[in-house]
Amino acid sequence: MDVMVIMGLLFTIVIKERLSMKENLVSRTALMAAYLRSFHSIHDTPKIFDDFLAHQLLTAEEHKSFQDYYLFLLKKINNELSSNGQVISLAKMMQAMTASSLILSRSRYTEDTLEKAVQYGVKQYVILGAGMDTFAFRRAEMLKQIAVFEVDHPDTQTFKRQRIAELGWECSPSLHFIPVDFTIDSLKEALFQSSFDPTALSFFSWLGVTYYLPQDVVFDTLRTIADITSAGSKVVFDYYDTDIFDHEKVHPLMKTAMENLKRHGEPIKTAFNATTLTTELANAGLHLCEQLDPNEIEERYFKKRSDQYHALGHAHFGCIMT
Repeated sequence: MDVMVIMGLLFTIVIKERLSMKENLVSRTALMAAYLRSFHSIHDTPKIFDDFLAHQLLTAEEHKSFQDYYLFLLKKINNELSSNGQVISLAKMMQAMTASSLILSRSRYTEDTLEKAVQYGVKQYVILGAGMDTFAFRRAEMLKQIAVFEVDHPDTQTFKRQRIAELGWECSPSLHFIPVDFTIDSLKEALFQSSFDPTALSFFSWLGVTYYLPQDVVFDTLRTIADITSAGSKVVFDYYDTDIFDHEKVHPLMKTAMENLKRHGEPIKTAFNATTLTTELANAGLHLCEQLDPNEIEERYFKKRSDQYHALGHAHFGCIMT
């Protein structure tokens, strides 16, 4: 099998697995992302994002399931690998996966930005689509300063809470689980029914979502967040640039991924022009206070690495202030 095809397929695994959510099952996307974070924490140095607890949230069966799948793909690339060479080769393949670099770097950017925001008075951290996020346990000391609200589909959240109980992890009183099915539930109502304080400075992370929604839904969601938070609150999100829709500018991996996503019924719907996004957000009453393009992400998180990790072309990070 062609390496480019393999990489394209790897890039689409995240979204293909989202189909399970339509069947009200635990999000395979969340489990896969946890596996990738775990693999990086265990096998790579230096760390882009060290989620040293991610591996514990997955059961032994889930670890084996993901490992077997990636080894299957690895053998498609090189069917002559010895067992001794599998770990090294698997690590190289995982590093080359665009999904890995994007998941790791956007998580790092989010928590870097959060730390600065807390210094300026942020008291609440809302994680939309929290999945297997381990912030509340990895950074337990920060829960003395902020309240954390994990917002996710009820089935995924139930699975995670069961794993937390099985592991014997102690939940801080500052950690709040908010079950929300975004297809039928209102984020505003769900938060207002919790201990969320709309008068306190808040920080929202919204990762891996904007590209699969119509543009008007993206802006409506951001406006909703702005409406329910106090001035000076922030939202971190990621997005793709409009070059992905230009067949002469799109990277071959992205082109392959988009074709696969479309075939699986999960087409990329929205991208933004980085040079006009500030104005577009301003017209919607939103202030883009920072954005990083792929070159800036490469410089900040991947510079001088000797492995295969690199910033994903077309992927940008943004931070909005309400």
